[in-house]
Formats: sequence, structure tokens, C-alpha cells
Amino acid sequence: MKSLSRILSAAGLAVGLALTAVPADAQQKNAPAGAAGAPTLKPASPAAIAAAKEILAMKNASAMYAAAVPNLVEQTKNVLMQSNLNYQKDLNEVAVIVAKNLAGREKEIGEGMAQVYANEFTEQELKDLVTFYKSPLGQKLLSSEPRAIQFSMSYMNQWAQNFAEVVNGQFRAEMKKRGKEI
Repeated sequence: MKSLSRILSAAGLAVGLALTAVPADAQQKNAPAGAAGAPTLKPASPAAIAAAKEILAMKNASAMYAAAVPNLVEQTKNVLMQSNLNYQKDLNEVAVIVAKNLAGREKEIGEGMAQVYANEFTEQELKDLVTFYKSPLGQKLLSSEPRAIQFSMSYMNQWAQNFAEVVNGQFRAEMKKRGKEI
């Protein structure tokens, strides 16, 4: 059971990293039902859900979770294999069966994401967003934003690395003032 909770934690981390653009308080306030300590999402109109799905399709959100099922099957197999080395052949064979049985379940993520969007935006706001994303500027945003986010993440990583050196230098200087070299 401990292995399963480790797998679920890893899956949660992966999804969490994919949603880092969403403020933490918004994630907590409207987390999907079943999430630990999270309130249930309010029902949304079919039109709001449809608009949310259209937005997610335009943003190619499914690319974030397309490999969720095979990745989780592989992770589970690897964890089980650590404590069951003598079942390696069987676990490899069972992984294929489990992946086949659960294929397509990643679509549940898309359904949940549409529900989250429908909770965060009104039906009219979602329709306005669809209109915006179909506009020339919206199309440019859709095509340029992934690269801008990638470059932003790269910049933030480089900044953090450089800043860590500054912090380290400050620690060393303060410790030196105390007569302690580190």
C-alpha cells in the first residue's frame, strides 16, 4: 500500500507541475472531488463545459496528460518490481495487460480540467475566451505562449542558480564574521 501511495504522490506531483500557472489558492478552492480535503466542484452548464473543452482543445491541453496511463502503469510496475524481483517477467507481461485495460482513462483528466475551467469562469467568459482564441491575437498567443513559457522557465532556473550562489556567498560572509569558515 505504501508503494501505491508513492505512485499516487508522484502522479499528483506531475499534474501539479503541469498546473503551476494556476495560483495555489485557486487550486485548493476548486480542487476536483476526491482530492484530499478539497471541496466538490459546483455543477456547470453543458454550454460552459463545451466552451471549456473547446478552449482546452485549442490550447492542446491533452498533450500534458496524453501519456498519463502508460506512465503510471510503468511507474507502478517499477515500484512493484523493486520488492518482487523474482516476478519481473510476469510484471512486464501484466503491465501490457493493465495498460490495455486502462487505455483511454486519461480522458478523465480532460473532463476534470473542463469542469475546473467551468468553475473558474462564467459561461459567458468561456464563450468570450473561445472568441478571443479564434482571433488573430488569440491564435498568436496559442502558438507563441508555449515557447514563451519554456523560455521563462529556463530564465527562472538560470536566475535561481545564480541567486543561489549569492545566497551561499551571504551565508559564508555572515559565518566568517562569526569566525567560522564554511
